[in-house]
Formats: sequence, structure tokens, C-alpha cells
Amino acid sequence: MWRPLALAAAAAMFVAGTLAGTAAAAGPTVEINYQDPVTALPSIARPATHSCVVTAMRHDFANSYGQPFVGTLTPPKDCPGPWSKVVLDWSGSVAGRQYDRLAGVWIGGAEVFRTSTPEPDPAGISWHVDQDLSAYTPLLRTPQPLVVDLGNIVNGTYTGIYHMTMTVTYYQADEHNPEAAHSDVVVPVSQSTSAPGWWGLTDGQTAGASVTLPRNTVDARMQVYARGGGCEEFWYSNVPDSYAAAHPDYGLCAGGTYREVGVLVDGKPAGTAQPFPVIYTGGISPLMWRPIPSVDAFRTQPYEIDLTPFAGVLADGAPHTVTLVPPSGITDTWLMDGSLFVDTDRGSAQTSGAVTEDTVTPSPAVAYNVAAQADGSDLITASLSRDWAVAGYVDTSHGRVYTRVVRHSDYSNSDDVASAGTVQTTSQRDAGWTETTTTDGPGLGHRQVRHDSWSYPIDAKSTFVPGATSDSYTVTGQVSVARHLATTRADHGDAFKALSRVDDAVRAWGTLERDAGVVVAADGSDSERYVGVDGGRCYGHFIAADHGYVTQDLTTGCR
Repeated sequence: MWRPLALAAAAAMFVAGTLAGTAAAAGPTVEINYQDPVTALPSIARPATHSCVVTAMRHDFANSYGQPFVGTLTPPKDCPGPWSKVVLDWSGSVAGRQYDRLAGVWIGGAEVFRTSTPEPDPAGISWHVDQDLSAYTPLLRTPQPLVVDLGNIVNGTYTGIYHMTMTVTYYQADEHNPEAAHSDVVVPVSQSTSAPGWWGLTDGQTAGASVTLPRNTVDARMQVYARGGGCEEFWYSNVPDSYAAAHPDYGLCAGGTYREVGVLVDGKPAGTAQPFPVIYTGGISPLMWRPIPSVDAFRTQPYEIDLTPFAGVLADGAPHTVTLVPPSGITDTWLMDGSLFVDTDRGSAQTSGAVTEDTVTPSPAVAYNVAAQADGSDLITASLSRDWAVAGYVDTSHGRVYTRVVRHSDYSNSDDVASAGTVQTTSQRDAGWTETTTTDGPGLGHRQVRHDSWSYPIDAKSTFVPGATSDSYTVTGQVSVARHLATTRADHGDAFKALSRVDDAVRAWGTLERDAGVVVAADGSDSERYVGVDGGRCYGHFIAADHGYVTQDLTTGCR
């Protein structure tokens, strides 16, 4: 039975060779080619300073599973630093027939960029993504191993070869463009410096790295990359294990819908994060994402977990284990790794401290309710709230510094399964906040509070109608998905002030109909509205597309 919300295979099966006699025929629209992919995201701002471009990779990914690109990234002699900014540019082209593919870039064992590819058309497409690498400056000062992984298959059916170029541009700092802010040390939490660093983790597995931090460590922040594949690609629509077992003919993925990733320090729970519901460019119905991809598809964001409450323990000069924990109950693989960003005490050769509070618990068990509806469908619902806190202190050259991290999240999901699993309507709300309080100074009089909030709403519907003959079906999908992020801060008892806000929302619709192997309808539309405010600077952009081509492209305000 067809998996309703995992229709990525359709994209690779309808282009190139299945359209003969359909494009010119009267009737439904058959979208064959489409314009180059675009997003509403802002490009990375670049300073007008002396710069040097290093071509780090120029490589074709054909039959490339297990065959990553391996090289060395060396900083340019003409731009020795300090740098105001360092930017990675990722450019590609592909033509023919191909699946969407996941890709990652590692420098010195640290994953610095994760992305996925667009699916091509027969005529071919090109696209570009940029990424700010300035946070990795401590690694970029010296030659480092470079690994790029983009697993792909090329044969008689899947013909698309991904032709990729990656450059790194180093912008020298000057009096008007100071050195970019960065931590003192970057420590990869990955499995290799000479191979792809991510671990493929299934249910019950964990993966960790032994790390030794500087003896004068004062804080440590963990960034985690995590994304599911296979049945975990559409985890927000997965059904409980009991429901999947009771309806084996529906072909639905099990494991339920709640997901969180976690970090352990020396085996002790240190923090968790909720993953964003990323949709690949072939997801649900492939015509939905031509030419605008879903949120997070091209420039994937890592999840930050503040480990500063553990900094005093990690500063003892001994090796410690940092462990990544995938979501509980998963039915397929999650690819995970990360990096530690560490600051040190320039006034002291040795810091110390302790963890004073840790209420992080393992991922909670989720109770699902299944209710039969009057129309014959089943409505599966679940909800929960989650709270934890971690606190600790570090004794530094300027006194004892306390850090307390508190996290709250609210989660709900409803999944209506109809027509023997061929129609699935999912609505999920996952939101919460993390509040980090730092207290230091004489008499512990200096207090700073940072509040980070997130919200990941998604509504998705997919319909699969089988045809009367072999290789005949209609697939229709509709999605509304958004990522809302906001950061505020209060210093020394002052009122909270906004630091940054991002609202990125995508709406998409698409349909694909095949009759005995011939595409008789293929069409879609999508739009994206991005609004970002950072340090008082505003960026607003709206784009809309129909039949594979942009119809609106507007600079908007930030309200």
C-alpha cells in the first residue's frame, strides 16, 4: 500500500520519458520543466572589505554512496585574518531524473553545513545556497580536513548527476568591519575527521565522542544537527505502533508523532531539543516544491543546547563523553552529530565548578487516543507538556558565575486517517521556550536573562487514489508549515529587549496523475513569506509561484 505522506518516489518516476503525448494534449496541466529553485531567505550579508575566494571543492556526485569528497581547506595567504566574516557558497546543477538527496559538509570533523538537493527536470536546473562560517573561525585558521557527502545513484532510471562547486570566501576585518564574534574553541562531536561525521542512529542507539576542553573553560554551547530519513522523514504523520499493527494493509509508518533529541554529558541528561518538520523537495507531492522548497530544506539550522551548567565540570582537563540521543521509538534512521563552542577565561589558567540542578528526564512516553469518526476515518490525537531545568556554576578570575537553563514545551498532534490509509490529514503544534539566566559579579549583583522561543506549526494533507491499471494513480498534497523564532534579553533587571525574530512560512499544493505509466496531470503552486529582524535591521520577502514559475517576488515590511 502506498505511504500517503511519503511520496518522494513519485518525483523520480514522472519526469524524463513518461511525458510523451501528454504535454500538448488538451486537458489538465502537465508541468514538465520549471525554473531554477528560489527561496525567500536573505543572502548572507557580506562586508565591503578585502576578500579572498578559495575553491574548496568542484565535484560530480554520481554513484556516490559511500564515496564522499575528501580534501583539505587551507586559509588563503592573501587574507590571513582576522576575518570580519567567512562565507561558504554551495552551487549546483542537475538535469534528468533524480531523487532529492541529503548532503553535509565537515571542516576538521565539525559539520558546518547540512542541506538537501532539489529534484531536477529534463532541461536541468541550477541553484545556490550560502552559509555563514564565522562561528567556526577557530578551526578555519589552519589547514583542516574537508569532507563533503552527497550520496547519489545514477543508472538507467535515475540519470541526474549533481555537479557541485563549493567556495569559501574570507573577508578581512578592518576598522569599520571588526572581527566576527566567535568562541575561543570549537570541538567537533562527530565520528570522523576523514569521513562523513554524522552517525546513523536507530531506536535505542546513542553515539558519543570523548572531548577534552581547556582547563579554563567558562561556558560551552552545543549545536546539534539532526534529521530523520525513510519512515522518519515524515515523523509528524507516523501512527502509534499499535495502530500500525492493527492496520498492516494501510502501509503507514509507526513510531508515533512525538520527537525530541537529547544530549548527555558523562551519561547524565544535559538537555533536549524539538526537531523541525523538514520536508524534502520530493516530499508528499513533488510538484509542490517547484521552484520554492520548504522551510529548512536548503539551509538546515542546527539546534542549540546550552551546556554551560556543566562547564565547571568539563574544565578539569580530563576527557569527558558527550553523547547524542535520537528520538525515542523511531522506526528508521536519524543522522546526528554536532559541535561544542567553548569560551575560556583569559584571566585564569584554571576554572572549576559543579552542577547544582538537573531535572532533565528521558523522552516522555506519549499517550495516543484513537477515535472512530462518523465518516469512517480514525482520528489519532496526542498532547503533552515538558519542563526541565539544569543549573551550575563556574569559579572564574572574576568570581563565581551561575547559569540556569530552563526549558518548557507544549506539543499536540492530530492525525485523521481515512480511506484505508490513502487519505491522511495531519495538524501539529510544537512550541516552547528556553530561558537562560546568568548571575555573577560582586554579591552576585549582575543578572542577565535570555529568552529564546520557537514554534513549528504544520498542517499537511495527502491523498493517494489508485487507478484502474498498473502504474496508475493520483497523488495530491497540501501543506502549510512555518518556523517562528524569537530572542529577547534583559540585563541587570531591565525590561526585556528584542534581539532577533524570524518568521518563515511556506504554503504549497501539488498534484500528480499517471495513467498506465504516462503522466496526464502534473501541477503545483507554492509561496514563502520570510520576515527577519536582527539587531534592528529588517528583512522581509514574499515570493509566490504557479506551474513551476515565480509569479510574485516582493520586498515586504517586517510587521
